[in-house]
Amino acid sequence: MQAQRSGTLDQHDRPPRRRRSRWHWLWKLPVLLVVVSVLQVLVLRVIDPPFSAYMAGRQLEAWAGNGPERIDYAWRDWDAIAPALPLAVIASEDQNFARHRGFDFDAIEKARAHNARGGRTRGASTISQQVARNLFLWSGRSWVRKGLEAWYTVLIELLWPKQRILEVYVNVAEFGDGVYGAQAAARRFYGRDASALDWTQSARLAAVLPSPRRYSATRPGPYVQRRTQAIQRQMRQIGGEAHLRQLD
Repeated sequence: MQAQRSGTLDQHDRPPRRRRSRWHWLWKLPVLLVVVSVLQVLVLRVIDPPFSAYMAGRQLEAWAGNGPERIDYAWRDWDAIAPALPLAVIASEDQNFARHRGFDFDAIEKARAHNARGGRTRGASTISQQVARNLFLWSGRSWVRKGLEAWYTVLIELLWPKQRILEVYVNVAEFGDGVYGAQAAARRFYGRDASALDWTQSARLAAVLPSPRRYSATRPGPYVQRRTQAIQRQMRQIGGEAHLRQLD
């Protein structure tokens, strides 16, 4: 009897199984988020986004009766957009776009110093940061959102060529209330395709970008008119459409 017991372990003699904590999977969550975000950015390098996170948010607002009647959006490839528009948004939003790697630290420092003096608040977001924010994130302000914006900006700069970043930007930027992208804006405001936009029209679209629900590309007030003229001067000063060759 004793020998039989020594050959087999009694149920009570077996070491107790360690119970898994219900939170054991938490360490995997950051890894999963990293993998998903990398896959998102890789896929959208070659596939044109059918919508952006901002568009989805605005659509929810519309269904709730607090947004535009409809979202106007139509993708156009780089070659189907007049070069004047990407040039205008570079001149207006991010003149160091071709040189920086997602963050313009000189512009950030200048904006910080300007804002410390008071007056109109100046931002320093690059085009890459704006693509990250518009395409993947929600509207609002929080440290979590800023951190995710920085992460997606790094991924976009690592995994996309500059021309792709700018192509996506001019397709998902909001140029009017519920009007997203070059084609929708060109058709809505000027009755033409994005490929036919001239310098003045392109500069005016870029001029409303800081607040497209407040300013109008078709009924420009004094601020938009002044800004349009300033953008056109900057378009010439940075080298005109030849400037876009730096993105190749």
